[in-house]
Amino acid sequence: MRVKDCYNFDDFRKLAKSKLPAPIFHYIDGGADDEATLKRNTNAFNDCDLVPNILTSVGEPNLSTEIFGRKIDMPLFLSPTAMQSLYHPDGDKASARAAEKYNTMYSMSTMASFSIEEISNLSSGPKLFQLYIHKDKSFTDDLIDRCRRANFDGLCLTVDTLVAGNRERDHRTGFTTPPKLTLESLLSFAMRPQWVLNYLTNKKFELANIKHKTDKGTNIAKSVIDYINEQYDPKMNWEDAEYCIKKWNGPFALKGVMSVEDAKRALDIGCTAIMISNHGGRQLDGSRSPFDQIKAISDAVGDKLEIILDGGVRRGTHVLKALAAGAKACSFGKAFLFSLGAGGQEGVERLLHNMHAEIRRNMILMGCKNLSELNESKIIYRK
Repeated sequence: MRVKDCYNFDDFRKLAKSKLPAPIFHYIDGGADDEATLKRNTNAFNDCDLVPNILTSVGEPNLSTEIFGRKIDMPLFLSPTAMQSLYHPDGDKASARAAEKYNTMYSMSTMASFSIEEISNLSSGPKLFQLYIHKDKSFTDDLIDRCRRANFDGLCLTVDTLVAGNRERDHRTGFTTPPKLTLESLLSFAMRPQWVLNYLTNKKFELANIKHKTDKGTNIAKSVIDYINEQYDPKMNWEDAEYCIKKWNGPFALKGVMSVEDAKRALDIGCTAIMISNHGGRQLDGSRSPFDQIKAISDAVGDKLEIILDGGVRRGTHVLKALAAGAKACSFGKAFLFSLGAGGQEGVERLLHNMHAEIRRNMILMGCKNLSELNESKIIYRK
């Protein structure tokens, strides 16, 4: 199978699985505990049906929207995801270039493999930076100041990772950052010689944005679970979020909002957006899916905040359903990481091409010329 043969999520996942060592593949693929929430994130869309209108003379639909102060050409963008060079040597560079080509948002994780400055110099496309609050609060000031100098368009603060979720696949495979060979993983790495060659001959793996603050995760191998539990501040609170908003003084989202109460509180402290997200089902298993929550949250704050649905998106129809339920845009991580692992920049471009085509085609089939026409009259929830 080649990248050009990938038409959907399962195709990219299959190709990525053939190229990535098991610990790295399962880090993308897995969730917390029994992975019930991971599965529900996508399955929730099946409990809602689209209701098309006919003979509406759509012509060419307008798929553009505006988030974080930037116009993007489709209502879907790349979620912030860590350590992308583990999936392909070009990592964030490949993702940023692909996003810029399709004029959609690239999002950078605090734990990215390339630095804020490297990506800023590489791409002039829309860019979002994702913050984690470390126990050492100087991390926060440093990252925000650097993002401002690098002209990032917006910031989001992840609020659902006070401690690491119980990701049992990572325990079984011995996944660490940077990767290290174990008896359990040796065969898997040996069966992926191209990945090993790329890893050994390209830029040394590092957590580029924070390596000057800590060796852990760059020169000292750590499981992601141990890194989160050692480095992130479990006492993070609303005052910390408000501090970040005021220091940034620009478009800002909380990522990990799942309740109406928290959405209202985010508005009160000055957020301009929220990302309805359960961290891809990787934190609290048994929690609601973003799509299950979006209508209630949109009814409460949708006219005051940009609402972004993050989680479970696999198809263009998922995006349309989310927008009809009240989202301004959607973001996805797992799908684009598989496309990155499958083929680097070419893979991510192929994925974005597919999704743009699906959204465009389904807008025409729905009888909608503009995204604003996607509203609650266009969906019916199954009983």
